[in-house]
Amino acid sequence: MSIRVTPRAPASAPYPPAAAPGFRLVPWQLAALAGLLGWAYFPMLRVFADKWVNDPQYSHGFLVPFFSAYLVWRAWKSGPLAAAPLPVLGCSLLAGVLLMRAAAGSLLFHQLDAASFLVSLAAVVLAGGGVPLLRRTGPAILFLAFMVPLPYELERNVGQPLKTAATVSSTFLLQTLGQPAIQDGNLILIDEVRLGVVDACSGLKMMVTFAAFSVGAVLLVRRTRFEKLMVLLGIVPVAIVANVLRITATGLCHVWFSDRAAVDFLHDLNGWLMMPVGLGLLALELWCLKKLVVDPVGSQAHG
Repeated sequence: MSIRVTPRAPASAPYPPAAAPGFRLVPWQLAALAGLLGWAYFPMLRVFADKWVNDPQYSHGFLVPFFSAYLVWRAWKSGPLAAAPLPVLGCSLLAGVLLMRAAAGSLLFHQLDAASFLVSLAAVVLAGGGVPLLRRTGPAILFLAFMVPLPYELERNVGQPLKTAATVSSTFLLQTLGQPAIQDGNLILIDEVRLGVVDACSGLKMMVTFAAFSVGAVLLVRRTRFEKLMVLLGIVPVAIVANVLRITATGLCHVWFSDRAAVDFLHDLNGWLMMPVGLGLLALELWCLKKLVVDPVGSQAHG
């Protein structure tokens, strides 16, 4: 007796889940949006560009838009995105941008106009992709704040305490190095040398530049949240240390060299070396944090 077994038809495989739709912007839409915003904010950008050209402390402003564009490119390549457009909220923010621009124009407050520029970018992102898209592009938008020069009142009110701290610390360091340095207000007296710590020597503008590099490093490196927080908290101390080293080196140049041209050259050179010194201290800080902090994810993978 033979038994014939009829093979069962294979069950139909379920349809694979549809991938989340990715956010894609048509090139002509991107060009039209960039052209419209560029035309609307051209007067403000021209004022800032003049500051970037004529003030070496703000020369990093030319690099900020390119780095923000790179962050947008990284967000673009990070994978599909389930967009949830919020056109009503985006248009409402754009209406608020008009009020901000009107107030900025009446007060001649360029920094408020720059804030409206950032809000307008966020509004367009919300209208086109909603909160998911804003989460991806938010760091790039916020980073554009580093291209904005500081208001004069902020430079004066914050720069004075920094200038005092730089004078006191530089005087102490010069005394430690064996120089008869005495502080007199914002002057450092070394025998016949009178070294004035002026507003440009407060280190505030350099601090802004160093903050831009530090925040950029935090956005790029893969470290724990604690390490990134430590880098952000170290912006002010590292910038002050770099400024104190510059003032101290300038004071030693005045003591060791009598030729005026050589002293002026070394003074400018010390100013240019502030940023490499700050970046070197930042690299040292990242290296120390890497040795001291254990990544729980990496330790579990090795275990």
